[in-house]
Amino acid sequence: MIKVIILAAVFLASCAAPKKCCSQVKDFFKFSTVYGAVNGGNSISDVDVYSVTNGLETQTIKTPFDYSIIFGVRKIKRFGYEPREAFKRGLEASFSDGATEGLWKDEVEFLFQHEYKRQQGQEYFDLNHMVRYIADSWLVKVEYLKDGFADVEFFESSQRYRKEAENGISFNVGIAQRMSEPYGYDPLAEWLLSNGNLHYTFLALEEGYTVQFDGQGGEEYFDPSGNSVATSTEVWEAVVIPEVLANYTEKKRNELPINWTHSWVAGFDYYKYTKNNWLHAWGNLMPLHYSDEDNQYSYYNFNDGQWLDYSGGVVFGHWFNKNLGLFIEGRYNKYWNRTWHGFSAGVNYRVF
Repeated sequence: MIKVIILAAVFLASCAAPKKCCSQVKDFFKFSTVYGAVNGGNSISDVDVYSVTNGLETQTIKTPFDYSIIFGVRKIKRFGYEPREAFKRGLEASFSDGATEGLWKDEVEFLFQHEYKRQQGQEYFDLNHMVRYIADSWLVKVEYLKDGFADVEFFESSQRYRKEAENGISFNVGIAQRMSEPYGYDPLAEWLLSNGNLHYTFLALEEGYTVQFDGQGGEEYFDPSGNSVATSTEVWEAVVIPEVLANYTEKKRNELPINWTHSWVAGFDYYKYTKNNWLHAWGNLMPLHYSDEDNQYSYYNFNDGQWLDYSGGVVFGHWFNKNLGLFIEGRYNKYWNRTWHGFSAGVNYRVF
């Protein structure tokens, strides 16, 4: 939200700025698109749950409809294979946004998108920010990604030397700095017993839950506010405990400081386009990392040393003739112990 306010302030300030400054601001946002959209649709279908404990009972678990509210500003030159949209809704799957390099040289490209959404009954506030500048022999790229559904959030900046080779391929090497939560840290590890089981009831009691026994073999469980949440061990273990563990895990992770990781990075970009055939591919590899070894929650200590992080993508399309064509698109990311990816592939046949 702070970034949105700053962006709006830049627009307002440009209106009152001197003519020269105003012109520079307009040049910076030239060819960009500011967009906002509301999207929605059905979620997963309702589920009927049957019980015969007190006769036949039916409970319907309903999932509210999905929706998203999106606001963003985008200035990224389209690749030749990307279609021109009449309107931008913010839901377009542009795999090429993950590429290290773009088509513009000596020009700042950027993407700032904020999305508040409800998906399968869960609410998320996602962010996708990117700023990229490419010169003849070097490049700088800054990213901030928050994807609640994939459970990943990090900031990354990289500064690289780049070398263009022949036939549309370029190579780059440099350093990257990343900031994230302490991935790899397991708050439940300290509650594991020697046999591998989890002492979940004792954990719940430590979190403020209580148990009352009626002296006749029955029990009732209460949350920290004193509300009854279960009257049997079965409900306690199947319904309440999973929620206790999820809340405890989130609380403990939020208590820890953000971790910095410094890495060497090497990558490549390849782009070749014709009307009937195109290939766009890119990849990045981070083989060596430095992190504060004195930080017990760093991923370096969790992994007992170095590890490989990598990302890449490909966009391929080919028309065999005026009727038949195929396409393959996708991207894959593996950072720390997190992976997120997407792909699309298919065949088109045009009938004239």
